[in-house]
Amino acid sequence: MPKKIILVDGSSYLFRAFYALPSLTNKQGEPTGAIYGVINMIRKLNDDFPDHHPVIIFDAKGKTFRHDMYPEYKANRGSMPDELAAQIKPLHEIIVAMGLPLIAIEGVEADDVIGTLAKIAEQKNISVLISTGDKDMAQLVNDNINLVDTMKGNQTDYKGVEEKFGVKPEQIIDYLSLIGDTSDNVPGIPGVGPKTAEKWLAQYNTVENLVENAENIKGKVGERLRENLKQLTLAQKLVTIDCQVKLPNSFEELISHTEKNQELLSEYFSRFEFKRWLENINTNIAPISDSDSKTKEINKDNSANYHTILTKSQLNDCIKRLKQAEVFAIDTETTSLDSMQANIVGLSVSTGTDYSVYIPLAHDYLDAPDQLDLEETLLKLKPILEDPKQIKVGQHIKYDMNVLSQYDIDLQGVQFDTMLESYVINSTATRHNLDALALRYLNHETIHFEDIAGKGKKQLTFNQINIDQASPYAAEDADITLQLHNKLWPKIKDEKDLTNIYLNKEQPLIKVLAKMEQTGVLVDSDKLSQQSKAVTQRINEIAEDVYAIADSTFNLSSTKQLQEILFDKLNLPIIKKTPKGKPSTAEDVLQELALEYELPKLILEHRSLSKLKSTYLDKLPLQVNPKTGRIHTSYHQAVTATGRLSSSDPNLQNIPIRTEEGRRIRDAFIAPAGYQLIAADYSQIELRIMAHLSEDKNLIHAFENDLDIHSATASEVFSVAINDVTSEQRRRAKAVNFGLIYGMSAFGLAKQLGVERNEAQDYIDIYFARYPKVAEYMDNIREQAKTNGYVTTVCGRRLYLPEINARNAMRRKAAERTAINAPMQGTAADIIKQAMINIHHWLQQTSLDVKMLMQVHDELIFEVAEKDIVETKKEIKNKMENAIKLSVPLIVEAGHGNTWGEAH
Repeated sequence: MPKKIILVDGSSYLFRAFYALPSLTNKQGEPTGAIYGVINMIRKLNDDFPDHHPVIIFDAKGKTFRHDMYPEYKANRGSMPDELAAQIKPLHEIIVAMGLPLIAIEGVEADDVIGTLAKIAEQKNISVLISTGDKDMAQLVNDNINLVDTMKGNQTDYKGVEEKFGVKPEQIIDYLSLIGDTSDNVPGIPGVGPKTAEKWLAQYNTVENLVENAENIKGKVGERLRENLKQLTLAQKLVTIDCQVKLPNSFEELISHTEKNQELLSEYFSRFEFKRWLENINTNIAPISDSDSKTKEINKDNSANYHTILTKSQLNDCIKRLKQAEVFAIDTETTSLDSMQANIVGLSVSTGTDYSVYIPLAHDYLDAPDQLDLEETLLKLKPILEDPKQIKVGQHIKYDMNVLSQYDIDLQGVQFDTMLESYVINSTATRHNLDALALRYLNHETIHFEDIAGKGKKQLTFNQINIDQASPYAAEDADITLQLHNKLWPKIKDEKDLTNIYLNKEQPLIKVLAKMEQTGVLVDSDKLSQQSKAVTQRINEIAEDVYAIADSTFNLSSTKQLQEILFDKLNLPIIKKTPKGKPSTAEDVLQELALEYELPKLILEHRSLSKLKSTYLDKLPLQVNPKTGRIHTSYHQAVTATGRLSSSDPNLQNIPIRTEEGRRIRDAFIAPAGYQLIAADYSQIELRIMAHLSEDKNLIHAFENDLDIHSATASEVFSVAINDVTSEQRRRAKAVNFGLIYGMSAFGLAKQLGVERNEAQDYIDIYFARYPKVAEYMDNIREQAKTNGYVTTVCGRRLYLPEINARNAMRRKAAERTAINAPMQGTAADIIKQAMINIHHWLQQTSLDVKMLMQVHDELIFEVAEKDIVETKKEIKNKMENAIKLSVPLIVEAGHGNTWGEAH
């Protein structure tokens, strides 16, 4: 008999894993996320509690005694998603094949089985841990039975229950019966929340005593208590865990482990593409968490050829090896993630599996060993780093280029970036950071930065890390980067389209973006401060208006308080509920309510302005680099699924353009004296791409003859001459044009336009009658996506759609809509990237005084000497309009001014 047992609430694990992880599938389209998540949690549990004997308990199918007692029990839960249901049987079989006991008793909930097993174990002097996220289990806690939440890493004992709930474990049943449980549809006392229940039980100790004193409870809450006493009794029975379940076998038989079924595990891990688990199938099934012991074991095996360079002779030998290498990997270790403010701490390089080194240069912790001089070392490395014939590979190498540029080193010969190689192969298959790529493509778990630097506020910067720890971490970065390149590049060079995207779009763009990031842009901090004051005043005015309508003050940022005001006090209609059964106050819900009610409209404005203030008006001045006096955003090539660039610190793509306050922010982006900003923007680029892709004659005709496409569509939809189209008709036609290329349904269009669904369907029917090839293209692209699993841009970029064949209709439909729009967004991304590359080459040759500063959506912004504006604008338009040849002309609108707002 084991001395310690851990009872795992498998059903709790199942749902948490399914909803917490992204929708994972294998190559056959089978869902795998819940299986992966549950097994991963079980393995981590085994890692965290190796001396505990695990037993896995699941709910069985069908109803229980609680349904007989209360037919509405769990009635608010929808049917199980098909993707989840499909994973249950293989998950159970994998658990059994792992040799673990699995229990599911018909007609009995997992909670009751766990409660029964826990009490039996307690009688046998076995220490019990219950692994669950279910608060009902707190009623079982005592000196011998504790809870553990693996996902949160929390362990709860008797005192922990008191701290968490404000009541003792023996009061949990009463506590839950008072507040109810929306997830199980257990009725409580209306209006009674945790604080009230906690207060009552502190005063009366039990529900029985509370009921006896019900007449003494004042106010509406007292009335509700007295009105619902019968309901209270029912709730007590529903939340009480039955610890007397009749078990089908003896306790000893139920919890006994069996031999692992290696063959079955191998079959399942291979089928579901759990590569690392498959690799370890012939060893003990070790946890795959990031435990210190496992990290040390892994890296001990892989660091035999990792070296630390501390002497000049070692450095000279390193340089000699680099010169002889066909390609080498390079990585910088620094003090900051901000490449424009980071200081170099060291460099790592790798020429292959036999030679990977770290060169520490600026570790300054107490008793740090002598290191090579930073300036002298960089000067020695400069010739080879700047040699364009010496091929380099990096992971997110743009960062390293920017860092080295601060030390007067122009990194040349940058041919490969493993982050971009992975991104080009499949933008959605994985995250593209080094840890994720190593795990996916090399089945290797890297040393994580947190392993050597710690976490949170106490996390060390790299200069504070002991060189003995820093060196294997840094050398591994270079080593794994080179290994990844050797794995990924063959996948690209064997595919003509992928080679084109990498060599002609992503790889040359690295230099372009690095130059833009290094240049930065000026902002007027005083103007931002003035705008912030004005927005703050408006935020306060909105709050007063909200309080007047609500007839009370409350925290506008509190979801709970907002729910109470909107739905309890004002009785607004409940549009949608949260997963916990509460009325939703999400953005789309408030937008729908705002069409008819003033308060949600004000809340939306309050949220928008508050975000504007915190994200831009107050934050932008703090992001000005003290050395340059400019803001230096970071552009990301490997984030969006479609190839579009994104940016951060600040996020330029999210500066609002539809509101006056949002547009004003652009007025704070300024040109220095003697210069102006040029903003050049592609006009209706996605509609033009649709004309090219669909080959629709009417759509092509409209663009070839420079017709207003929205007026042309309005003319057809509303049966009026194009010159008689009203602004409202054009607005509706614009919604139709853009809505349909995003795969919008009649329902969605009706909602956007505020018309009946039949009217919206009429618009769609007329549109497709006018542009029949567009409808044909949409049908074809859906079928291509379902067959191939991806769609392509005009340039050949692949945009994978992992849920295009999902069983869940909602996810599948969303993927189909993406399939329609992704080729347009992706092609637009390819076009502006090509334009940026062409303009960059021109900028290197021209004598005109001009710099490329920013890229935002379909727009490029430049800083230009006033004397060169006319010629520069003409050249920019030419380069952008001829970046790619489509069957319709590309049109660029360009303006100039002292600010971005004026130029746009």
